[in-house]
Amino acid sequence: MRKVVALAVVLTVGPAVAQLRPALNHIALYVYDLPKSTAFYRDVLGLRQIPEPFKDGRHVWFRMGPHSQLHLIQGAARVEDHAKDTHLAFRVKSLPKFMAHLNATTTRYRSWSGEEKQTTLRPDGVKQVYLQDPDNYWIEVNDDRF
Repeated sequence: MRKVVALAVVLTVGPAVAQLRPALNHIALYVYDLPKSTAFYRDVLGLRQIPEPFKDGRHVWFRMGPHSQLHLIQGAARVEDHAKDTHLAFRVKSLPKFMAHLNATTTRYRSWSGEEKQTTLRPDGVKQVYLQDPDNYWIEVNDDRF
């Protein structure tokens, strides 16, 4: 009779390794028209502008979450097209209320497939819409509850 011995090794991530895990600090977008982009992120998305250290007229910073920021930087040579697959995503408490806000500000939004003023239902049950900022960067807004 043969004995089979199984050895299970469980690897855990200790505090030292967990401290190496990066967390989002900021996203920087190079924009063509800084005042126009600033107005969009402030008035359409409702982000709160925060002080920026450069004070050179080329930077505007926004708070995106408790520990993350959006940095807009003036200097793009032109507005270019961007793939929808590369996008920023924000969540809101009420997607219907946010969509009403987009309607009130005459901001175009669509489903993933491009249907105007429609939502997309992800396989996990999250509803989402897509819009573009003045530089054609894609933005997803969803009702994720995580």
